[in-house]
Amino acid sequence: MGLERVIPVAEKLGVTRPEAKVLTVAGTNGKGSTTTTLAAILAAQGYQVGLYQSPHIYRFNERVKINGIEVDDQVLVEAFVRVDQARRDCQLSLSFFEATSLAAFLIFQQQQCDVWVLEVGLGGRLDVVNVIDPDVAVITNIGIDHVEWIGDTIEKIAFEKAGIIRPNIPVIFAGQQALPKAIQDKAQACQATLYAVNRDYFYQDADDGQHWNFASSGSTLRLPLGHLALDNIAAAIAAIQVSGLDVSEQALVTGIRNARLAGRFDVRQIAGKTVIFDAGHNPHGVEFLLKNLQKFMKNHDQYTEILSIFSMLGDKDINSVVKLLKGCILKWKIAELNVPRAASLAELNSALHTENNVEQFENIKAAFESALAEVKDNQIILVCGSFHTLEAIWECLEEWQ
Repeated sequence: MGLERVIPVAEKLGVTRPEAKVLTVAGTNGKGSTTTTLAAILAAQGYQVGLYQSPHIYRFNERVKINGIEVDDQVLVEAFVRVDQARRDCQLSLSFFEATSLAAFLIFQQQQCDVWVLEVGLGGRLDVVNVIDPDVAVITNIGIDHVEWIGDTIEKIAFEKAGIIRPNIPVIFAGQQALPKAIQDKAQACQATLYAVNRDYFYQDADDGQHWNFASSGSTLRLPLGHLALDNIAAAIAAIQVSGLDVSEQALVTGIRNARLAGRFDVRQIAGKTVIFDAGHNPHGVEFLLKNLQKFMKNHDQYTEILSIFSMLGDKDINSVVKLLKGCILKWKIAELNVPRAASLAELNSALHTENNVEQFENIKAAFESALAEVKDNQIILVCGSFHTLEAIWECLEEWQ
């Protein structure tokens, strides 16, 4: 990781100082939901919004959107050609993610986007997204993940995330844990104004099950529940309030209703069966999944049991994820992912060794077909553990429609 390779290429392309307003989001979990909500609200207000996210699940184009619509292949190809030429001119190599990020920035500039909403890929300080100075920085939360790259303690990881903070800008901290010292120190050094959840802005469910309340020093709002996690929607609203962008309450309402993100507690009907896709791949992500699962089962009391299609990457905390999930899974159907970092069946079985109902399959598709064939009316299918687990099923969805 580092910015030495990418900065000269970014400067050659002329993308490092956009005229647009830039909102950058870092964090261990919740970046996708926060950036999706930000983009949806700002588009509802009428801004031309460029949204850059990762990873994609099914189509590469998911990474680069303008006003919620994926850019088409030709636009991407032309941007990549320009990035590659600039790279050659600088006599430098770029990683996949670096080239993709620069292509996105180039597209947003060409399309004259008013606002760029950028999701950090990994960490913050040394991530390619950080070549662009944000006007607002959002840090969703700090959890233990990617320890081999960004550190093995909350403070070390917070130091990396805090790298997106710039002098004199507003910073939103939306994590539920105590505010890490590294973030406070960086904000102080930059004279950046720090707004923390449960200190500078607040949110809570309303009594009717349809709304929630948001409060900050300047406003109290009653808003509809959306499809994404409330803490991330609240972080997006807090960021918009301090951004200097003109956004009406109606745009907030419309944006919240429009904001959807594939693979985040994503409930679908497939072959007449209820299937939930969730890409949570670390303990914090799985806690969010379980919270939503509890709410879903309460509101749909015909469902009492869960079959899980499960696989993970080998460098993730499989034991902790299984420990959280095992209390609610009736049967596990596991298979190795078809990617280089996949956990082996032996690793998955080792984590599941105390579970009785574990079935092994040659691949994820076969595991899913088995679940479709046997799932009863009182059961739902939960596909989880990794974006790659979801992708293995989504690329075959037409077969079951």
